[in-house]
Amino acid sequence: MYNISQRVQSLQPSATLAMSQKSAELRAAGVDVINMSIGEPDFNTPEHIKEAAKRAIDENYTHYAPVPGYLSLRKVICENLKRNSGMEFTPEQIVVGNGAKHELANVVMSLINPGDEVLIPVPAWVSYVEIVKIACGVPVTVFTGIDNDFKIQPEALRAALTPRTRLLMLNSPSNPTGSIYSAEELEALAAVLRDFPDVVVLSDEIYEHIVFDGKKVSSIYHCEGMKDRTVIINGVSKAYAMTGWRIGYTAAPTAITKAVSKLQGQYTSGVSSIAMKAAEAAYDGPQECVETMRREFERRRDLVLELAAQIPGWKINRPEGAFYLFPDISQLLGKRFGDREIRDDNDYAMYLLEEAHVATVKGSAFSAPGYIRLSYATSEDNIREAMRRIRVATEALK
Repeated sequence: MYNISQRVQSLQPSATLAMSQKSAELRAAGVDVINMSIGEPDFNTPEHIKEAAKRAIDENYTHYAPVPGYLSLRKVICENLKRNSGMEFTPEQIVVGNGAKHELANVVMSLINPGDEVLIPVPAWVSYVEIVKIACGVPVTVFTGIDNDFKIQPEALRAALTPRTRLLMLNSPSNPTGSIYSAEELEALAAVLRDFPDVVVLSDEIYEHIVFDGKKVSSIYHCEGMKDRTVIINGVSKAYAMTGWRIGYTAAPTAITKAVSKLQGQYTSGVSSIAMKAAEAAYDGPQECVETMRREFERRRDLVLELAAQIPGWKINRPEGAFYLFPDISQLLGKRFGDREIRDDNDYAMYLLEEAHVATVKGSAFSAPGYIRLSYATSEDNIREAMRRIRVATEALK
């Protein structure tokens, strides 16, 4: 009856949101499900940020906002980028959108024509491939694997680049793996890219503040010849526990931000005025809250690694950032629990949900079959109990 477009029919539903919905349905039915599928901090937004939003309402920031965002916020973002990362941007090179996902889509839609190739090292966040499809681009995935700490190697990058490649999508720290590219590793990739001057790098740095073991995040922006070819995507959702406020931004050469702003002007116009004033307070206010949350995530990372080492059939790396663990579970494929066979990562994720009552996400959603993703952005008690349940359920496979 309804002619749904081929563009929409070709898309895969978000597996992370789908698993979260399934776990919510089980909980509504009275099942005690521990949700380790959702990728958001379990902390509340800091008080000084909420107070800034309340003041914005009282001060009548309730009218249409400029398409690229308030100038005051864009100035603060520039100052923040300079202070934290040594990056030089002007307010004209910033566009504020409805979360980092919105800005990722804006950039891809602004740079990609039908048939253009977008290179995506995988595992990668579930939306990367689908956003490229929406833009009628061709997603070219390059598997990295746990033995390379889930990071694309220079020789693999060179082999995947073609005359039709227009964009490389990098995410460091990574969702779903927690891996971080070092400055030396990024320079090795930049050396390859210097032979392909038409390729832009989209650097998703949304987890830049959630790093462990004394690491400092590097950006390919700083590599020779890359400043004018790098688009930075970031936002307040992860570092400031502001996922529901929906504020992300693009920082890029002016020609790109003009295109992004033009596109956004037709899709959504300016974003929430109240949320922007809250984000301004996040960037311009006290930063102790960021470090407090970072330390807690690091403590949880250490705990989840300790417990994961006790689960048979798992192969794990040591995440250096974000709040995810991405174990290789391929050794479990072919095992059974009664009449139930674990044929793939989806079967294992569903087994954990239905038998152990722990929600995870199948690795194939991140273009990495044979893995699963767990988020440890939850309490220590939840982590301990969830990992105990997973261990017991996994030991029961024969």
